Amino acid sequence: MIPSHEVSGVVAAVAPDVRDVEVGDAVYGLTDFFRDGGAADYVAVRAADLAPKPRSLDHANASATPLSALTAWQALFDHARLTPGHRVLIHGAAGGVGSFAVQLARWRGAHVIGTASARNLDFVRKLCADNVIDHGATPFETVVGDVDVVLDTVGGTVTERSWSVLRRNGLLITIVRPPSPEWTAGRAATGVFFIVEPRRAQLNELSRLIDAGTIRPIVEAVLPLNRAREAYERGIRDHPRGKLVLAVVGEDGDVSGARHG
Repeated sequence: MIPSHEVSGVVAAVAPDVRDVEVGDAVYGLTDFFRDGGAADYVAVRAADLAPKPRSLDHANASATPLSALTAWQALFDHARLTPGHRVLIHGAAGGVGSFAVQLARWRGAHVIGTASARNLDFVRKLCADNVIDHGATPFETVVGDVDVVLDTVGGTVTERSWSVLRRNGLLITIVRPPSPEWTAGRAATGVFFIVEPRRAQLNELSRLIDAGTIRPIVEAVLPLNRAREAYERGIRDHPRGKLVLAVVGEDGDVSGARHG
């Protein structure tokens, strides 16, 4: 099995019936979860899942965008229907999904509260979160309440503890695990679990926001593809800010493509 499903690179070949993507195009996208992934020199991708790479990003930064940014977009806008003035609590606000969610929620005009480790508090503030909570020092449920939306990227006890901070008819969105049948029983709020889907139109909108300087991907480090094992172990162990990226380096030393690690 080849892991990783968000990529950025140059189109090397197209099928005879493809009309909207051409050889030589600089593209990025989220690949099919049911096929081998992008941690390789080449990857086969459905043309409909690709969009032009943001002009202002190199491949390394572009590759850190599709999975996390689409997840944040679909959680906040497709599921939560976020509107200006909503109060949003984002768990794991310094991570890949969380860092995009903070930026997108602020862009939409929401009041954003994030949880993060002590070392990441200033980082999340710089993403323009209104309030940041050190999850290691302060139980979030003791200082947060009356929230319209919770985006849970952490899971475990965080999911269960999040119910208490939601206002009546609020929404708890988790990307960690499917709910049990009893998950929302007796709750005054609603719970949703979802898996992100590739969507070109949303990638195009994200590209527009990135090129306008409204949002940006966060890349902690770029490693060559032959250090993929190290990248995945580091990601599990260190919980990096944003993403670790695997780069495909050509014979001339240039990065010809990149995949999220």
